[in-house]
Amino acid sequence: MRIAIYGRQFETAFLPHIREMFSRFHRGKVEYAVHEKFMVLLSGHPDLKIRPVSVFREETDLSDHYDFLFSIGGDGTFLEAVSYVWQKSIPLIGINSGRLGFLANISGPEIPVALDALFNGQISLEERSLLELKSDTFLPLEKKYALNEITIQKKASSMITIHTYVNDEFLNAYWADGLIISTPTGSTAYSMSAGGPILVPDCSNFIISPIAPHNLTVRPLVIGDDSALKIRVSGRDNHFLLSADYQSAEVPVGQTFQINKAGFSIKMVKFNNQNFYNTLRNKLMWGVDKRN
Repeated sequence: MRIAIYGRQFETAFLPHIREMFSRFHRGKVEYAVHEKFMVLLSGHPDLKIRPVSVFREETDLSDHYDFLFSIGGDGTFLEAVSYVWQKSIPLIGINSGRLGFLANISGPEIPVALDALFNGQISLEERSLLELKSDTFLPLEKKYALNEITIQKKASSMITIHTYVNDEFLNAYWADGLIISTPTGSTAYSMSAGGPILVPDCSNFIISPIAPHNLTVRPLVIGDDSALKIRVSGRDNHFLLSADYQSAEVPVGQTFQINKAGFSIKMVKFNNQNFYNTLRNKLMWGVDKRN
């Protein structure tokens, strides 16, 4: 088995779980590659005895021959790791070294059980859709895809107006602090904080969620993921903020761009003992009541 590893800084308390993971890799004769920056962090712990077959830096450094990519961190780390497997067939596994995590859903104590299941083939793969940004003019984002959401936000104190079209039909001019276009995967992220609905991962939909709209009757809207969105922003300021997952950049007002479903998806590993509804109850603490 060949595994690529991407990660961020972790707390000292998580070190025993990292040690257990690499110990099992070595016993199972797993070949692994480590991201360059994460390798620097791991090198500060000589007792881990890291022996990678290679170190990668860019997306192009990672070949299609790897069986899985491990993301070690939180959901933000997972979103960064996605960029290394875009248009590749490498499934992702999220190891949660922080707190709440929907994408990084394997906690430290669960690593041994998860690795046993992985080595024994007790897994399935889930396809997750992505959003793609398109424009006839320059957009200052290095990567134009998003697994969670694409967000349009005001840059200063004044609200912005977001003229939104669905399949070339006018939907609304959102007068608000911003607008979130979310995938089902991202429905438990920023969109949920803005009052958007939760979608199960295999829904063929996107969510349009306004951020603090001036008109209180404006509510989140669910559309089919075969829809094409066209957006133009106007306002008092010269620029607004456009983000795709963890990336963000200033864009001049008046610029028109499109958002639609990407022509490819990513694969996420689902262990046989995992269930989306269990995850919702546990992560969001549904039913946590002294009466239950």
